[in-house]
Amino acid sequence: MIIRSLVLRHGRLALPRSTTPFRASQWRRCLATEAPASQIESSPQPPPSLDNASRDDSSKDPTIAQWNFFQHQKAHTSSLGGVPEPHYKPFMLLANPPRPQDITLELLLASQSHLGHATSLWNPANAKYIFGIRGDHDPIHIISLDVTAAHLRRACKVVQGVAAKGGLILFVGTRRDQARCVVRAAELARGCHLFDKWTPGTLTNGQQILGRCKKKAVNEVDEEVVGFEPQLKYSSAVKPDLVVCLNPLENYTLLHECGIHNIPTIGIIDTDANPTWVTYPIPANDDSLRCVQVIAGALGRAGEEGQAQRLARAQAGHVDYAATHGLEMPTKDEFDAAKRAQRGISEHDEDAEEDELLFEAQPDPADEDDVFAKPSSNVLAKTEDGISAKTEDEPRSTQISDAASEVQASAQNEAAIDGLTDVEAEDEQFGTLAAEDMELMSAKREENADVASGPSAPKTGSE
Repeated sequence: MIIRSLVLRHGRLALPRSTTPFRASQWRRCLATEAPASQIESSPQPPPSLDNASRDDSSKDPTIAQWNFFQHQKAHTSSLGGVPEPHYKPFMLLANPPRPQDITLELLLASQSHLGHATSLWNPANAKYIFGIRGDHDPIHIISLDVTAAHLRRACKVVQGVAAKGGLILFVGTRRDQARCVVRAAELARGCHLFDKWTPGTLTNGQQILGRCKKKAVNEVDEEVVGFEPQLKYSSAVKPDLVVCLNPLENYTLLHECGIHNIPTIGIIDTDANPTWVTYPIPANDDSLRCVQVIAGALGRAGEEGQAQRLARAQAGHVDYAATHGLEMPTKDEFDAAKRAQRGISEHDEDAEEDELLFEAQPDPADEDDVFAKPSSNVLAKTEDGISAKTEDEPRSTQISDAASEVQASAQNEAAIDGLTDVEAEDEQFGTLAAEDMELMSAKREENADVASGPSAPKTGSE
């Protein structure tokens, strides 16, 4: 450090003086505080001097002279000093966040996680997290980094466990410049993120606020399963299983709604916040962006590890968590309609109907007794009398027609036995009365005709 300071201090005075004679003792005095006389006499060094071209250029243009002096000084002082490694790279906290195993006291100290607020703003509930006080005029509280590291590791275990059980994790950070780390953590944990203002009532009145949001059903390997769309349309809104809040002071409404619905929460608690607002507090400096990025990245990495464990077990056929979605398996018609809609084919598409009519299914021995189990291989052909059905399998078509007639006859018998409805009964009664009236009127007409023709006239009507 002494050598470096001397060079920086006397460099401008020593290096440019190339016109005057420069002795070796003066040059060594600039680089070291003490030098033995024997070493100076044994190894004399020629004084540095600029070339003639540089002197000519410097006399002409001051910019060229300054550039030549800079290159000359750089060549003689580049080997002095050192470069600190590793040094802080802000983009690395987003590109490669630290894992829970990488959390150390040095990392938390470098990210300013220990700095709290003024002592006049502290919350007495944070007394167990405070290490001490720094400053005389404007004292601030110092957060214990041992407690911060322990609570952060515990929160990472919680996030990893929820992700391993297939839970939905919501990351919330509404302060300025927190959007990137919130989105990055949600991507790693395969969860949801929110970096705008929390809408009050999103959980307590979720059906009205989130009712129009699109929902889908997935299996244990996160593949979409079709056929549940009619049930999902009228199902309740999806709620998170865990909420990570990076600024609890501005999101008290969110934490209150989570408490009402028994949703666990994780939050960064500074010395001026109440640690009882969240389920798993992390005492740290919520005003430092670097500290927030370190905590959000560690939680996101924990969620990534949990998702990897869940998918590995699911691919091996081991699912150790129950899906409490309240949905029922779709019927065959719902499944076919969902498949048709997924392929972009309408339900009333003529081509689809022709494909269904021309579809020839392979007979199943188990369904020989059930005549309605498989569709028949009928082909419609247009004749002069109209549309007639031609079948390739005559016994099967006869069996189907007989069964259909039996079903129709049984339905008529059941309707006759059970009785008609009120409207049908009234229509039948009015029809009977009308028939009797018509018979009486016809009888009167015959009598009048007999009287008019006389006794000798033959009778045309029946008695």
